[in-house]
Amino acid sequence: MIVVDILTPLRRAVAQGDDAAAEEAVQALLRTPEAALTQLLHLSHEEDPDLRWWALRALAEIPAPQVPPRLGAALRDPDPTVRQVAALALRYQPTAEAVDDLIALLAGPDRLLARLASDALIAIGTDAVPALIQAIEEGPAHGRVPAARALAAIGDLRAVPTLFALLDDPSPLATAYAEEGLERLGIGMVFFSPN
Repeated sequence: MIVVDILTPLRRAVAQGDDAAAEEAVQALLRTPEAALTQLLHLSHEEDPDLRWWALRALAEIPAPQVPPRLGAALRDPDPTVRQVAALALRYQPTAEAVDDLIALLAGPDRLLARLASDALIAIGTDAVPALIQAIEEGPAHGRVPAARALAAIGDLRAVPTLFALLDDPSPLATAYAEEGLERLGIGMVFFSPN
């Protein structure tokens, strides 16, 4: 059966814990993305989190309308590594539909995941700005730094009041990102003569 022929090398490599062979299998699948797409989407729902991880890793490189919604849904996967690969993949296939789930990850306990979510929000760009502003103004303190990082990198003028408010934040990192964002927007420090 063609399904077995397409996925067998990847399944075998994952079962053996051979990441190099799994990557080779993914590269082979990516040579015929149209044939692999449906099978990878099914594989991304497998019980084994390693199979889900590798399926999402492959899907990240297949530009198809079915992929970003699946990546967004995987941000709620029970396995942390699957959530991480989904966030990383959304950097390459950004979708505004994932903004709320990405925002929720900014304040989570997994700091790598927060960083990856911040990267994905940067890739989404201006569609993420209102949610990032709200996360900074209303969310938990430990979520402000990755939110500030994303907001500063996007460079949207709607962020100016929030970035100015972050200049007084207790976190030096949040303050640094605010300064960077304001500078990116051309709003630097203005010095006045005392005369």
